[in-house]
Amino acid sequence: MEPNGNKVLELSEAVRSLVNPGAHMSLGGFTLNRNPMAAIHEVIRQGIGDLHLYVHSNGVGLDELIGAGLISRLEIAYGGVGKATPTCIRFKKAVQNNEIQFEDYSNFMMTLRFLAGSLGVPFLPTISGLGTDIVEKWGFSPEFRRSESKIPDQKLVVMGNPFGDWAGASKVLLVPAVNPDVTLIHVQQADSVGNCRIEGLTFVDLEQAKASREVIVTCEELVDTAELRKTPERNQLAMFHVSAVCHVPHGAYPTACYRHYDYDPKYLQDYDRAAKNDNLYRQYQQQYIHSVFSHSEFLDLVGRDRLRVVQADPRTGYAVNMKRD
Repeated sequence: MEPNGNKVLELSEAVRSLVNPGAHMSLGGFTLNRNPMAAIHEVIRQGIGDLHLYVHSNGVGLDELIGAGLISRLEIAYGGVGKATPTCIRFKKAVQNNEIQFEDYSNFMMTLRFLAGSLGVPFLPTISGLGTDIVEKWGFSPEFRRSESKIPDQKLVVMGNPFGDWAGASKVLLVPAVNPDVTLIHVQQADSVGNCRIEGLTFVDLEQAKASREVIVTCEELVDTAELRKTPERNQLAMFHVSAVCHVPHGAYPTACYRHYDYDPKYLQDYDRAAKNDNLYRQYQQQYIHSVFSHSEFLDLVGRDRLRVVQADPRTGYAVNMKRD
């Protein structure tokens, strides 16, 4: 695909072309916000498995991929869905039952790892994490690391400050870069060649996209390039980082997309109940993912009335007077 060419694809085609079994994949979004749910559901529908997943702090999207049995290895800082599920349930079950290989980092460490990948450097130093168990406890064995070319031979490295005690630190912690094969993100606006605009907090989406070899973008609005050029200072991701653009309104639902819709507490509470029971969870994924063929059909199944309840107020960017308990 030409860097400046039209990158608009149907989501099913983009996933089929760019997400391969065994891929190292990264998810954008943060807990209740802008999880790339439409893209995640498409990965599940296509049954693309043995994935090595990287997330900063994700929510229901992470949980559904694990619940579908598609994740073999996971590197993460946090997985939770706010009040509904402080710790993602299928994620927790998979770790407790040794169903996935799992390695944890702090939020700041994962941020630095994606940043290093986006900068094209092999690692970045920090003093955060020194003296903690995160340094000492590895989820991947040294033998596995040596056999896997896409991950470093060591989880983290502690070394002496090469500048002596400069800045009051005698030691630093080196965190390795992450360079995923493919990253999935959801944005508010994109044009046909891949320029993107995220409104509100960007979390670590930009660093993940810039670190990744391929990027699938789903967007609320597919706009003309001329529209984005009117206020170029509001655009964050340039076209040469993006592999495919998929126009999927409500593509982050049931999580929130600032200025478009809030998260759906009722859906997430129902999800929490289903995720706690293996049989109910199989029924849930069959009903809401496998029995439909697109995100639009999923939204029809949920009910368009739910979308009106979570519609964002134009002044605040969030749903007002919505019951969140």
